[in-house]
Amino acid sequence: MPRNRSLSVRSKKDNVSTATGGSSSAPKHRFTMASLRGVAQPELSKKLFKIIKSENHVIGAYESASRERISIASQLSDWGEATSDESISDISDKLGVLLSEIGEQEDVFAQNLEDYRGVLKQIRNTESSVQPSRDHKAKIGDEIAKLKYKEPTSTKIVQLEQELVRAEAQNLVAEAQLTNITRQKLKEAYDLHFAATIERAEKQIMLARHGRRLLNLLDDTPVVPGDTRPAFEHASQARQILNDAEEDLREWTPNLEPIPSLATNMGVNLMPAQTGTGTAGTNVSGQEELPAAIEAGSITSEPSYTHDISGGSTIAQPKHTSSYQQAA
Repeated sequence: MPRNRSLSVRSKKDNVSTATGGSSSAPKHRFTMASLRGVAQPELSKKLFKIIKSENHVIGAYESASRERISIASQLSDWGEATSDESISDISDKLGVLLSEIGEQEDVFAQNLEDYRGVLKQIRNTESSVQPSRDHKAKIGDEIAKLKYKEPTSTKIVQLEQELVRAEAQNLVAEAQLTNITRQKLKEAYDLHFAATIERAEKQIMLARHGRRLLNLLDDTPVVPGDTRPAFEHASQARQILNDAEEDLREWTPNLEPIPSLATNMGVNLMPAQTGTGTAGTNVSGQEELPAAIEAGSITSEPSYTHDISGGSTIAQPKHTSSYQQAA
């Protein structure tokens, strides 16, 4: 067979679950103690935490859809074989191959959504690290207001006002870091999301078009009782259609409008890099400092994501290939 690509899904039927049983492998997303973290989330990051958690369920649904689609493809092939109709048997088996590949694209999409979700987490972590700064500034302001009401002449008021100045300065830096990382990572996250959506759609459209080509090979001319249908004469054409589908998937490349980023000069402290000093940044008091998010341990100086939006085109290549591409 060309390029060692299987032209049938029937050889896999012993390894594919039934439609009711699901896959023998456990789903990737399970309930853990981490599911309880939402209860203790800072107010600032609660909404994004909920989005990220909901996306986790969406990813699980796409993975489940992938498994079910592959299972149904195998069932369709088995049914066609059981009809004892040569034409239906051959066409249904080839359709099963294409439907199975469509199911694989759902899994690829789910994997790409994991990347997008990981970028959103970086915004959430920064929000979580900024909340204590806001709370500290508000607490000092409340204490000053209480003292001015109860003890207007207290010497502690001056001390608290000085502490409030420092707290406001620290919060000013934290808020700037938050808006910088939020804008950059929002663009990056949804660049990944929409690029993955377009990839899935375009590949599934290609596969669906080849599926329609297969249907054109099936003669549905009615027969009267006693007539014998002619032998199926399009086996080679059906194989060629699968080869064409394989070739189309292999040659597919993204053709998307770039999403440029102006955040190329942002330093390790999530602030604009100072001219001539690389990534060094200063706080409002003129002292060099690390960002609050890094000090809190929620963001590292070397992000773990693999996608870069700083160099013009931001479309990441798929992390793994389809079964057609693997065969190549």
